[in-house]
Amino acid sequence: MASSLPTTLVRLVDRAPSLSGAEMAAVLVPPRQFDGASFDSYRPDPEYPSQTEALEIVRTFSASWASTGRTGGFFSRQKKAAPGPSGIYLDGGFGVGKTHLLAALWHAAPGPKYFGTFIEYTAIVGAMGYAAAVKLFTGAKLIAIDEFELDDPGDTMMMTRLLGELSASGTRLAATSNTPPNALGEGRFAAADFLREIQSLSDRFDTVRIDGLDYRRRDIEGHARVIGEAEIDDAVSAVIEKSSPGSVSRDDFSDLVSHLGTIHPSKFVKLLDGIEAIVLDRVVPLHSQTDALRFVAFIDRVYDAQVPILATGSPLDEVFAGDMMAGGYRKKYLRSVSRLIASTQA
Repeated sequence: MASSLPTTLVRLVDRAPSLSGAEMAAVLVPPRQFDGASFDSYRPDPEYPSQTEALEIVRTFSASWASTGRTGGFFSRQKKAAPGPSGIYLDGGFGVGKTHLLAALWHAAPGPKYFGTFIEYTAIVGAMGYAAAVKLFTGAKLIAIDEFELDDPGDTMMMTRLLGELSASGTRLAATSNTPPNALGEGRFAAADFLREIQSLSDRFDTVRIDGLDYRRRDIEGHARVIGEAEIDDAVSAVIEKSSPGSVSRDDFSDLVSHLGTIHPSKFVKLLDGIEAIVLDRVVPLHSQTDALRFVAFIDRVYDAQVPILATGSPLDEVFAGDMMAGGYRKKYLRSVSRLIASTQA
């Protein structure tokens, strides 16, 4: 790191954030870029009618709160007539507006309500314990789960049980994912061994398919932006001039990846407190899938916070090396590539 740069730079590797279960729950709201998300602000691509159809389905799902009245009749009817789905599941590719619709639904829902990623909910259960988590979420009108991806059989069973208890008590569920609920876990673990749990999870949702192009890449082609070693210091100085003191971080890429391994992914959001720009030096491809998945989780939080990235070395969209892009986590890596391209273009 050049000594001529201002000393206001911070290093993420020097941070060791902590987050209690209650603190995790307190931040279960949509990412800030969706603060104003509404059904009216969703812009369906006319080339893909399923986007307009999904908008109307989610809007109708939202309107049904008014029809349930004080008694929660929707759930009592469902349970007595046929234990049908008590939630809605938005399935589609990257950047087709699933999270926008999920956030719009959350904004329209009465409270108490929660919005978080799958990993955030599992982290809360881990921090608080299962019984305390059930108590915390019981009574919620809506549990919104973004990026619903089951990478671990233990998480599969735990979330199935949790969502089952909550939906039985009257909580409505909404989720997004790049994988239909009956296919969760395929290629990642012995899905057949958990078929009953996965099917039980699937039965709780009405699946809505959304087709389309990734809006992040409609006007962005090629790779994530790379800054040359000769230009990086000037680029960092320019960012610092436009940022608050102490809000720009600069780390060696490999050092940061190693540091992420010491922090639970649920705390990545706290790692980014006050950060307005991230600088990564000497980016290199990742060869450990464990490191790669942690980096994906980190980039998810970076993207949610709308923090731009300046990087030298290899293009960030090429960090998932070897056969990673062809394996069971392909969709995760593709989503991260999309977000990395957008973050380096900011």
